[in-house]
Amino acid sequence: MEQTYQYGWIIPFLPLPVPMLIGVGLLLFPTATKNLHRLWTLPTIFLLSIVMIFSTNLSIEQINSSSIYQYVWSWTLNNDFSLEFGYLIDPLTSIMSMLITTVGITVLIYSDNYMAHDQGYLRFFASMSFFSTSMLGLVTSSNLIQIYIFWELVGMCSYLLIGFWFTRPLAANACQKAFVTNRVGDFGLLLGIFGFFWITGSFEFRDLFEIFNNLVYNNEVNSLFVTLCAVLLFAGAVAKSAQFPLHVWLPDAMEGPTPISALIHAATMVAAGIFLVARLLPLFIVIPYIMNFISLIGIITVLLGATLALSQKDIKRGLAYSTMSQLGYMMLALGMGSFRSALFHLITHAYSKALLFLGSGSVIHSMESIVGYSPDKNQNMVFMGGLRKHVPITKTSFLLGTFSLCGIPPLACFWSKDEILNDSWLYSPIFAKIAWITAGLTAFYMFRIYLLTFEGHLNVHFQNYSGNQNIFFYSISLWGKGRSKRINKNFRLLRMNNNESLFSKKTYQGDENGKKRNKGQPFINIVSFENKKIFSYPYESENTMLFSLLVLVFFTLFVGSIGIPFNQEGTDILSKWLAPSINLLHQKSKDSTYWYEFLKDAIFSVSLAYFGIFFASFLYKPIYSSFKNFDLINSFVKRGRNGSRWDKLINALYDWSYNRAYIDAFYTTSFIAMIRGLGKLTNFFDRRVIDGITNGVGVISFFVGEGIKYLGGGRISFYLFFYFSCVLIFLLISYLYFLPFLRFLSVS
Repeated sequence: MEQTYQYGWIIPFLPLPVPMLIGVGLLLFPTATKNLHRLWTLPTIFLLSIVMIFSTNLSIEQINSSSIYQYVWSWTLNNDFSLEFGYLIDPLTSIMSMLITTVGITVLIYSDNYMAHDQGYLRFFASMSFFSTSMLGLVTSSNLIQIYIFWELVGMCSYLLIGFWFTRPLAANACQKAFVTNRVGDFGLLLGIFGFFWITGSFEFRDLFEIFNNLVYNNEVNSLFVTLCAVLLFAGAVAKSAQFPLHVWLPDAMEGPTPISALIHAATMVAAGIFLVARLLPLFIVIPYIMNFISLIGIITVLLGATLALSQKDIKRGLAYSTMSQLGYMMLALGMGSFRSALFHLITHAYSKALLFLGSGSVIHSMESIVGYSPDKNQNMVFMGGLRKHVPITKTSFLLGTFSLCGIPPLACFWSKDEILNDSWLYSPIFAKIAWITAGLTAFYMFRIYLLTFEGHLNVHFQNYSGNQNIFFYSISLWGKGRSKRINKNFRLLRMNNNESLFSKKTYQGDENGKKRNKGQPFINIVSFENKKIFSYPYESENTMLFSLLVLVFFTLFVGSIGIPFNQEGTDILSKWLAPSINLLHQKSKDSTYWYEFLKDAIFSVSLAYFGIFFASFLYKPIYSSFKNFDLINSFVKRGRNGSRWDKLINALYDWSYNRAYIDAFYTTSFIAMIRGLGKLTNFFDRRVIDGITNGVGVISFFVGEGIKYLGGGRISFYLFFYFSCVLIFLLISYLYFLPFLRFLSVS
């Protein structure tokens, strides 16, 4: 067993050769590398699969032996200071590596087809591989300095991936916003690391926890300073996991490709903050008030994320706020000391949310196939509806992910979320009530997303073309650029070659009533009818994309079973897996109840979830069948100034949710405006004062030099004349100023 642990270093470094080889290939053999770009998918998936197999083996051994292994070597030695690097294999590491690799492989398989026609295909896979390397290095780090190095690499990769389509202004602004917001938290994290090193003299987790606990036990530390350092450490997790108030970057991160959104929101970047708090929980748990602060931030994020998701029209942005809310549940559990519940929900949520994001990518894929569709509509649920007939596999998988996130048994998130809800009653009744209300809101907004996307009729307005004028078919490419094809009204058929297809070689042809769908042609057929509508049906995604969805469906259905005690002893796989970490926290393992007792306790939460689903169906199903009638949804909550007080209250709440609680506007008018004003003032002081003094000295020196050069004519008579003139002037000045003083002395 120990021999297996000795090869733990391959976990972070095995995916690294792929981005290195892609970079070398583009540098030395650019043409061949670009022509063979699809072949780079195989080594990327193969190497990550090896890491997944190795991580699975380590996880099985940890479940059986309940052991922790750490290997370090000295990097810098200077007197009493020693900086060590290494890797730590414990339950938290094995859980995170399993999540990163399994979700990462499904996303890479999905991306091969999703990004097939993108010009940045190689850049995408190189960035994804390096992102996986950075995240795996983060979760295997054995000290705070090593964590911070990989923490910054994860931030850099997220910057590159969110801004992947950097030619789009929105994508460029989104990656900058994510980068700057995370730098705020990362600066606090760095200060917190140095603060605890100043207290304990060590960066290593084992030494740090032991020394700090002894200092606290002997009352040898300043509680105020320790609490400040802990808050600074927590600030890094707040930014990375999109907790209030540093959550503003997460919805805008949806400007990147959908596979990136799935990876970031499921098991990598946003999970890094939860991982950091879980890793440092032995440190936080002995500090007064910090656990209460963590739980407070968590419950605020839970409620805020759910309420902001209620009125979003962008399908990916609605899922982003859902991620924010679920991360709040995890942070709440960690603040309550429920280590097991937080990690359980981290596992179940990762697979369910990856399924939902890849499902949304399949929906976007389908909507882009519609003739006349524009880039600003392909993610807007207002222009969707009725997709269940055309994308049945995507619809079924999305529905299962929705039910899981709503907390419907026996799907994955039901078991973990209800465990957090039950623990919250023991911690704080107020927090518990907020958490339970949010569970109902989650069911409402998630089923709202499903209904608006898949039910009813397709809510797209196709333009009517008539007369002798030429019309244009606008083809939406994956990287955001459009190309128009001119179609004369006399042409009844437009042919596109294989290399011009939107996503695949599948083709579809519709008749006037839109009932025929013929496949197998080597081109896409678009039928044009004079004075009629031009349209094309959405179609199901490619098999490789559907394969990833089905794999995630399997995890969504069955991964919750690892936390269910079926045997007579009342133990489960997850409790055995986390036993070493729970012992490190000096906590007793919870006495697990039988599964039927757990279900009895979950009746209320499941009832809330069903109520949210019923209310969403009641509110949206009667009126989502028509594009025009979607305005009735808004009119339900926006009845004008002449409505009742209840209508005005609902109107205000709707505006508050749709405008992101005005937090972005507040940051823009306060912090951003203040920083820009300070920048302008600093720029003015630099240009007018600092540069003015420097330039003034130069100008004065120039004029003095210009004046003096005329005095050096080389004539002795002129020099003597100038000399005696200066002497006479000096004597005259002396006589005029000193004569009264001499007279005063003579009189006195």
